[in-house]
Amino acid sequence: MGDERRSGLLTGLLGLAGEAAWIEELETGARQPLSQLAAEAQAFAAELQRAHGVGTAERVLLLVPPGLDWVRSFLALLLSGAAVVSAPISAPAAEIAYLAEDSGARLAIAAHELGELVPGSVRVVPPQRLAPGARSEGEVLDRDDALVLYTSGTTGKPKGAVLTHANLAAQTAALREAWALSPHDVLLHTLPLHHLHGVVVALATALSAGASVLMARRFEPARVASSLPRATVFMAVPTIYQRLVEHEALLADDERGRLRAAARALRLATSGSAALPASLAARWRALAGAIPLERYGMTEIGIALSNPLEASRRRPGSVGLPLPTVEIRILGDDGLESDGPGELQVRGPSVMSRYLGREDATRSSFRDGWFLTGDIAVREAGGFVRLLGRSSSDILKTGGEKVSALEVEEVLREHDAIAEVAVVGVPDDTWGDRVIAVVVPRPGRASECAEEPLRAWAKARLSPYKVPKQVVVVEALPRNAMGKVLKSELIRALKPPTR
Repeated sequence: MGDERRSGLLTGLLGLAGEAAWIEELETGARQPLSQLAAEAQAFAAELQRAHGVGTAERVLLLVPPGLDWVRSFLALLLSGAAVVSAPISAPAAEIAYLAEDSGARLAIAAHELGELVPGSVRVVPPQRLAPGARSEGEVLDRDDALVLYTSGTTGKPKGAVLTHANLAAQTAALREAWALSPHDVLLHTLPLHHLHGVVVALATALSAGASVLMARRFEPARVASSLPRATVFMAVPTIYQRLVEHEALLADDERGRLRAAARALRLATSGSAALPASLAARWRALAGAIPLERYGMTEIGIALSNPLEASRRRPGSVGLPLPTVEIRILGDDGLESDGPGELQVRGPSVMSRYLGREDATRSSFRDGWFLTGDIAVREAGGFVRLLGRSSSDILKTGGEKVSALEVEEVLREHDAIAEVAVVGVPDDTWGDRVIAVVVPRPGRASECAEEPLRAWAKARLSPYKVPKQVVVVEALPRNAMGKVLKSELIRALKPPTR
């Protein structure tokens, strides 16, 4: 019976469209009420259905910079019954082609300047602002696919995690309650929209609460600092907090005072997508008066745990307690449940339905209905959870983005001058993991593997955050008796000395 319910997410969003919420682009100053955006999205959805045959089970690429056009197109696709494949606007054509092929998309909504990245087999439609009036046909149900977000894993190429309307409704409802989001809030949004943090945790949750949104195309410290006084809520990754505290140190006294006053006036500042170093949390507390609210989630499960909203109850170094809709367990190597250390496993209504087109990967990611996160955790006093790291050294977190070392290695091996390569992450205060490529060149071709030319080559084939920030050329990679590369040795050798 529950499967036949109309999309709770869309019902909620359209119901709140009559409120006073608005969305404003920081760069252009363009601003629209959410009610007007929703009406235009209805008309665009009707056009997508009529002129392009878009409907339920269709997957459509969305390649538009953050702003009014993105939100209107996103809502239109959901209203049409399609599942949104949100693509990174900084990705090269090769990566967009992979997303299109893997998702089976035959249509893309793409901004004019990005349309050339879309492969010729995919029809391109520009984002459209149509006069309200026409309405989409058919009902979208909770069980229908809503969003496909590509996430890196241990299998090399990214996999599409499929989130249903029910998943998104459960996630946004849980976060609205946990963080007390309301129509009185204004979210300062600076996150990319091709992964869960930006599109669901921040944007969709704010809109479903009737909050207003200040949207930036990209994070720039000066713009965020000057816009912070207009916001009540700010969601970011540790790298953003690091750059803000560095920016604050460069300001004149009066500007520094305004930034501190704005940061202290925030009702809520959250941090996620990577572990928040305790030293950085302390620096932000000195600026803002409280540490950011750290929480834990993944593309596949949504946000599962959160520190309390009350700043005095937050624990530095902890990702908090399970949300009311979430169950967790920690399993040790012996397969028994305990307080850890062991693998954190999660189940609940926000957990994805499947990996798109990958039945084996879906089966191997679940055990008896529990999603296997691959994160090692311990449960401390009061039930608070602390993460110890990944069970795989091939999953890196850099600047809040998850990167598969295996995917980067696969791409780098296409370089004619590279004989062998290993990609590792080394702890870094700014990036979380500093992505480093350790390269063995072919005889006589070491100069082609130097950092500058190799990074330039990689930038044409990988999204910017996946491009190694450092390249180290070596004669051979350390291996064990079975020939496996000993990445732990590389990490130890590359780690900066402790001061």
